[in-house]
Amino acid sequence: MSQTPSKTFGLVGVGGFVAPRHLQAIKQNNGTLLCAIDKHDSVGILDSYFPQADFFTESERFERHLDKLKRNSTPLDYLSICSPNHLHDTHIRLALRNGASAICEKPLVLNPWNLDALLSAQNETNKHIYSILQLRLHPSILALKTRIEQSNKDSVFDIDLSYITARGKWYFHSWKGEESKSGGVATNVGVHFFDMLIWIFGDVEQSIVHYRSHSSVSGILILKKARVRWFLSIDENLLPQHIREQNKRVYRSLSLQGEEFAFSDGFNDLHTLSYTKILNNEGFSCEDSRKAIELTYHIRNATPIGLQGDYHPLNKRL
Repeated sequence: MSQTPSKTFGLVGVGGFVAPRHLQAIKQNNGTLLCAIDKHDSVGILDSYFPQADFFTESERFERHLDKLKRNSTPLDYLSICSPNHLHDTHIRLALRNGASAICEKPLVLNPWNLDALLSAQNETNKHIYSILQLRLHPSILALKTRIEQSNKDSVFDIDLSYITARGKWYFHSWKGEESKSGGVATNVGVHFFDMLIWIFGDVEQSIVHYRSHSSVSGILILKKARVRWFLSIDENLLPQHIREQNKRVYRSLSLQGEEFAFSDGFNDLHTLSYTKILNNEGFSCEDSRKAIELTYHIRNATPIGLQGDYHPLNKRL
């Protein structure tokens, strides 16, 4: 367990999918969750971590509570944000306005220009906006980054990235199925991978989208040190047979020069480590997230060229 001094937290979106990772991270970093909000009240998960936390289902009452804490000179140290993607911007501002730094799930914003506005808001306070970019902390990915940095400076690597995370019918009835709210598949399930690739292989030189639908998207990415054919999907029908036979619903593959790069394990504690870094003033900033946000915005708005040129092999199964 971390020995960092105890800090106070609030959490927006405590009923969501990723919230338990944040609750665990707060607990394991010796923090205290004082309050939380979700429009749904199925939040029994709080009993396993912070049963004494004040809970709200109405944003007006939650904002009043934060204002009360600030006026009593006991503002939260951090507000953790696990709300739908299109609300991240609003909730980050809520944190700053009430004297707290923000810890936000990906992506910070859907549109690049909103990032500029957040930076301005941050500069008006002495607080910080931190982005959860946990793949940058994965041991295997750190090792890969070191390997690439030590390679010949003129090397360009051929990479295939495949990520299929099967989702049921519910997905398309939730905010995740609405592109205006989630940013679509490339943003909602892909932004961490794009951030990782840019972080390791350098800036984007060209991006081509081959295919895009409500459930799948693919393209090729030319980075400074890599050519990346990528394929992202939530369609369970595209899961490889060997994954189906294992009754698994997630397929994650990254091949480098035809060699499979293993990084499917080791994800369990990355949020806890992310919080540890933040508490030690080593968290990832707004600016750190910019390049992946710009790329996913381009992918969302690009016109697919169809299955021509050097496209990802999984496109043949569409």
